[in-house]
Amino acid sequence: MLFFGGGVQSPRRRSKEKAILVTILIVYALYFLFFSKSSGDRESAVSVHNAVHGEGANRDSRSGQASPSHDNKRIEKDMVVASMKSDNTSWLFENFPDWHKSVYVVDDRNAELTVAQNKGRESMVYLTYIIDNYDHLPDVMLFIHSQRYQWHNDDPYYDGVPMLRRFQVPYLEKQGYVNVRCAWTLGCPAEIHPHTDTHRDDVHAGEYFKKGFIELFPGVDVPDEVGVSCCAQFGVTSWKVRERPKSDYVRFRKWLAETPLKDDLSGRIMEYSWHSWKGQQQDPSTGLPA
Repeated sequence: MLFFGGGVQSPRRRSKEKAILVTILIVYALYFLFFSKSSGDRESAVSVHNAVHGEGANRDSRSGQASPSHDNKRIEKDMVVASMKSDNTSWLFENFPDWHKSVYVVDDRNAELTVAQNKGRESMVYLTYIIDNYDHLPDVMLFIHSQRYQWHNDDPYYDGVPMLRRFQVPYLEKQGYVNVRCAWTLGCPAEIHPHTDTHRDDVHAGEYFKKGFIELFPGVDVPDEVGVSCCAQFGVTSWKVRERPKSDYVRFRKWLAETPLKDDLSGRIMEYSWHSWKGQQQDPSTGLPA
């Protein structure tokens, strides 16, 4: 509150003080209106940012990982990501705001999205997602790794951002299953020969693939050759997933959990089986998925 000295004042002085008072009141009014509006704009901007980047109710505040949508809005496109606590997945939120993200943290039992048993590398995440969401799957899903830069990304700089931006969703919707990697190395035209492969010192599923295939697909003939581009990153539609009953995926996960094979080998068998699970047959003339 402002006080002015008492006593007899001249008309000119009173007019001057009134002018000063009016000016101060105008300044206060403008200050209040401006900062009130700015605060509201900032809050609105934060709300929009959170909505676009999957923050707030749909993001795990502990780890910054995405969590399943808890509202009634149906998810149409989802990125299913296999990650570890040390991985930085912010690049997915920053570059793909139109995709929902389901980021599983396999080595954090307290994460909102995790797995009961960390085996088989990314395969345990993929199977867990399919089983848990089988009855309400999004239209299209991308099953990917968490790191932005990986040697097997189809990009001159191994950058996952341009690679995923080039991914053609309409083609996926038509085909049902699409490998994210187009390069033939590694995996094509025929990476595994189940009936003839022998032991190798490097990590290779060849000599173990036949037994794993028989256990995973009882009653199905083991193929002579298996060829598919590595490395367990692919897109799939809900209708393609549902060509198999949920019980099949439960059985696959049970095999993964119980197999005595080491993670690198069981994961490799899974890696070279996904296209078979999704109904893609191999072209006998090229050895590639038809």
